[in-house]
Amino acid sequence: MTTTVATVSEGTDSPYALSHLDALESEAVHIFREVAGEFERPVILFSGGKDSIVMLHLALKAFRPASVPFSLLHVDTGHNFPEVLDYRDRTVAEHGLRLHVASVQDYIDRGVLKERPDGTRNPLQTLPLTEKIQAEKFDAVFGGGRRDEEKARAKERVFSLRDEFSQWDPRRQRPELWNLYNGRHAPGEHVRVFPLSNWTELDVWQYIAREGIELPEIYYAHEREVFKRGGMWLTAGEWGGPKDGETVEKRLVRYRTVGDMSCTGAVDSEADTIEKVIVEIAASRLTERGATRADDKMSEAAMEDRKREGYF
Repeated sequence: MTTTVATVSEGTDSPYALSHLDALESEAVHIFREVAGEFERPVILFSGGKDSIVMLHLALKAFRPASVPFSLLHVDTGHNFPEVLDYRDRTVAEHGLRLHVASVQDYIDRGVLKERPDGTRNPLQTLPLTEKIQAEKFDAVFGGGRRDEEKARAKERVFSLRDEFSQWDPRRQRPELWNLYNGRHAPGEHVRVFPLSNWTELDVWQYIAREGIELPEIYYAHEREVFKRGGMWLTAGEWGGPKDGETVEKRLVRYRTVGDMSCTGAVDSEADTIEKVIVEIAASRLTERGATRADDKMSEAAMEDRKREGYF
């Protein structure tokens, strides 16, 4: 009698092999559970943008059928897209989550921060973020940053240690061999955690399609009144646009990333479905931040400078 022994092959044709999305999901779920086991007061940064939406979806999966053992935190610039804020509030209500809001406008009203001449408030988020972390004693803060977005974010580990001033020092990055994460930190320090580190923009959209995740409508092509500045299509608003000589026109656009309205540009697009968005991204040679975020173009090291100060 001949006995056949089943073996697991290295190729993707193996019935035991995970798809690349399954592997990324499994890694992220593992990270969420590791943090739940290692830290006392974790929090998830949640803006209503696509990466934070996927991150919350993964957290819900990681602990289902129990509730997510973390609250949410949003740094509200006061110049957010209304569609995104509506989505944020609906999501919080739907899942019975607790939302902390750090308001840039409050800091401006108190005279702690001053408006910038260009109207953008993204660089003003750092102080409200870091003070909220300290006030609430959060010891782990989940962010949706990915290594493919920007060169400074490519330097990050999954567990990124921040000192008592919430500052990032690339020289203090810890090795993460074999996916072993070191959450040790001194009193006053905390760890920024990036479950989507190894994902790409295309991975995110393919996962959204597979899981049937709802997004704010601004991620899909729609008619919008925009004006051109610095090579980007910006939405008019109280933040200071358009200026003299900047003409508002109605165009078919969508957003690849969502941030402060003053520095987040739309792209010309006819991609009004997930399938069309995936095709569009697969053909793109620019990351979403490189194509649509003016705050990353302030200098060659704009993101790294802000990260050192405490930004994500």
